[in-house]
Amino acid sequence: MNIKALMVLGALVGFASGIGFGVADGNPWPVILWRSSAAALISAILTRWWGRIWANSLRDALRQRQHQPAPTAVKTPVKP
Repeated sequence: MNIKALMVLGALVGFASGIGFGVADGNPWPVILWRSSAAALISAILTRWWGRIWANSLRDALRQRQHQPAPTAVKTPVKP
């Protein structure tokens, strides 16, 4: 997944959760929008950070798998 798409997804989740918590707390709409915007920014930054770590780890795992030798079949002796 693209890092920008993860950042947008994080912002949407942060904004929606900010609105949800603000409405549940009974705050006025200007306060809800301000806090939701801050939550969107913070969650977008955290999602970008996590997405980069995840993508780098996935790339490293694929690189290690490519450089790993193919497993060989081991014949075990059959005891009578």
